[in-house]
Amino acid sequence: MRLTEYERKARREIEDWLGGDASLVAQALNWAMQPMDWVVRRIAGDELIEQADEAITQFLSVLNDASEWTYDAAQLLADARRAGIGIEKAEDLREVELEKLDVLARSYTTENALLAAVEGGGTGLGGAVLIAADIPLLFTINLRLIQQIGAAYGFPMRGPGYRPLVLSIFNVAASGSREARSDAMREVSVAGAALARDTEYRGRVSGVFREQNRHLPREIAKNIVGRKLAQAIPIAGAAVGAGINYWFTTETAETAYMLLRALYLERKERS
Repeated sequence: MRLTEYERKARREIEDWLGGDASLVAQALNWAMQPMDWVVRRIAGDELIEQADEAITQFLSVLNDASEWTYDAAQLLADARRAGIGIEKAEDLREVELEKLDVLARSYTTENALLAAVEGGGTGLGGAVLIAADIPLLFTINLRLIQQIGAAYGFPMRGPGYRPLVLSIFNVAASGSREARSDAMREVSVAGAALARDTEYRGRVSGVFREQNRHLPREIAKNIVGRKLAQAIPIAGAAVGAGINYWFTTETAETAYMLLRALYLERKERS
């Protein structure tokens, strides 16, 4: 099916994002966190690092049960109606104009970013003691955000079938690397082809998916653990916790927005 002018413009935006550098927010955070990183390396013991790493890895490894953290489907339908989109179920959004869906998808960023910041600030007051509690809460908020954005394009992202795509989004948000974006885009292409044929999406074929299951959660953990450990620094913990959570959630939102727009376009072109 041919793309509209708006959709072709969206395709160019996605291509620019794939080949671009890390966001300005991510670059600014990396610069601002350099002194914190030095302090963390000096004061964080191996046990604390291992606890934080394990909390992230364990959460991401149980995404086969992602339905336990689903978005509110009834709320999605209400949000769509307020945006002038009349649908019966989330999957119907696949047939709605992308321009309307982009507005709906964008609407979920601010509320989740603020929620994550408040949560990070609160747990940051507890220093190292509450870091292990903060990490699952942060990832739960972000999983819900991914599902909300996915549902806005007609892809609810629930259940084990979407696990590789969800992991890919988390990996891009945590690392910001071009390599991670390219890997995620390949995952989108596989998903788009499957959905266009009305077949079940199960991730990329061959041994890649099995390797991803074993490897990717650890990579995501490695990329974010150092940032979260900065919350252990006295006095600065609350501000650092709020800032890191806000940054990570906005990165997740932007990544999900770009990749799930791409999924919408892939399915439409292949249908």
